[in-house]
Amino acid sequence: MRTSAKRKPRGTTDGGQGKRAGQGADRRAQILVAALDEFSLHGFEATRLDDVAKRAHVAKGTIYLYFKDKESLFQELLRAQIGPVIGMLEAVLAGGTKEKKPVPLRELAHRVADLFVEQVIGTRRKDIVRLILTEGPRFPKLAEFYYREVISRGLSAFRARAKRAVNEGELKSDTLVRFPHLIVAPALVSIIWKSMFDKFEPLDVKALMKAQIDILFDKEERP
Repeated sequence: MRTSAKRKPRGTTDGGQGKRAGQGADRRAQILVAALDEFSLHGFEATRLDDVAKRAHVAKGTIYLYFKDKESLFQELLRAQIGPVIGMLEAVLAGGTKEKKPVPLRELAHRVADLFVEQVIGTRRKDIVRLILTEGPRFPKLAEFYYREVISRGLSAFRARAKRAVNEGELKSDTLVRFPHLIVAPALVSIIWKSMFDKFEPLDVKALMKAQIDILFDKEERP
């Protein structure tokens, strides 16, 4: 006599699909970590997907399950690593207007400086920014992607908050509305300095950024 296979109770789901999805996410993250290592060591042009696969302990074909090509891999690495920091920066600048007592733009600029030091200079994210600075001129698509995903969002967030500061009389001029780059400049300088000259003359990035902020705002506040 044949016995029928046991049926799963109604309302239950097969956990296999969720398990496979989790394994896929882990493998994707593993590839991104390996890619960061390879790009940091060799630069964008010299990095080979074969070496990324070897470092990630996967077959080269596995990379193509998640990323179309090397450029796509680099873009996803950038989005995964830098995207959350830009989200934090936008939240800092927007959140300052939602507190019981509005936070002055000067204080928010200092918070942004702290965020950059902790989340970029203090982590491997600085390697990605350095790669963009060195490889961007030769690979315009990478520079364009970084501008769209990172630079334009950061500048827009600061510009919007500076515009409000002008309208409310906190700032006397629209200099920081027109040139929010003045806040960003020390951050870019610090990446270049740390990759080339820090062993000769260590740079206190937080102090540098705060000095720039104080210079800019002292000028605004001077009678």
